[in-house]
Amino acid sequence: MDSKVTRATNALLESYNSDGIKIHHLDRRPLPSHAEIIRVLIASHELLFPGYIGAQGLTGESLRLHTESRIAWLYEVLTEQIGRALNHGKDLSEDCCSNAREAAECATDFIAAFPSLRQTLATDVQAAYDEDPAATSLDEIIFSYPGLYAVMVYRLAHHLYRAGIPLLPRIMTEHAHHRTGIDIHPGTEIGSSFFVDHGTGVVIGGTARIGNNVKIYQGVTLGAFSFDRDSAGRLIRNTKRHPTIEDDVVIYAGASVLGGNTVIGRGSVIGGNVWLTHSVPPGTRVLQEAPKLRIITPDKAAV
Repeated sequence: MDSKVTRATNALLESYNSDGIKIHHLDRRPLPSHAEIIRVLIASHELLFPGYIGAQGLTGESLRLHTESRIAWLYEVLTEQIGRALNHGKDLSEDCCSNAREAAECATDFIAAFPSLRQTLATDVQAAYDEDPAATSLDEIIFSYPGLYAVMVYRLAHHLYRAGIPLLPRIMTEHAHHRTGIDIHPGTEIGSSFFVDHGTGVVIGGTARIGNNVKIYQGVTLGAFSFDRDSAGRLIRNTKRHPTIEDDVVIYAGASVLGGNTVIGRGSVIGGNVWLTHSVPPGTRVLQEAPKLRIITPDKAAV
């Protein structure tokens, strides 16, 4: 190799052993695989919405055999990946038998939740059809709506999040974020019939609480108003930082609803580009006054 490349290689190797903040994961149990987690999402997508992706034209015994085969694969891979997540900080020499058992149980519980997940996702699909006049069919929504994909991935990730599995939930939701532009933290609690219309730029924080039959548009942020710090200046974690959205609320494009104590009452409508940091009672309409426009015509006359 060129001497410059050799020196760079040696310096890089030395940096792995340097003091300070460690940004490597060496001499530890293997981390979960991003590629395998995405394959888990693909298999889960196929099982939750059969016939839309993956195998086509399955009926009767062929459907049963295919489903059993996909579930068997999913159980094996997910058990391995959950086990890696549980062991990610351990030395190679440490015993991991108890985590292996927990991983198998979590994988079983994950798959066992699919029937109830399908029921909830069916309400999300119906909400999209009911609320979007541009939708021509349920098939179109399942095939192509980014909001439905992001919500499906969130619901899968939320199950693992509630089970206390590290790393995997965020890998899942960040994959959906990358694919759709919709960022839903896996810790968020979201009710049924949830519809994200268009979706690009939506951000929903981890301590947000969203009720049933809620609709939000692109560019909406359900975020934190500020971050409390302790006497040493460190962020205080595990507090309610994001708003609560009650049932039957609509939030239009570009609105920001911020703060852990902010509650948007049932049936309220939050208009586009609104910046809201306090609670409103049920049935409230919050609208941004139209800005005064100044239009310059081609002949330079102001209108």
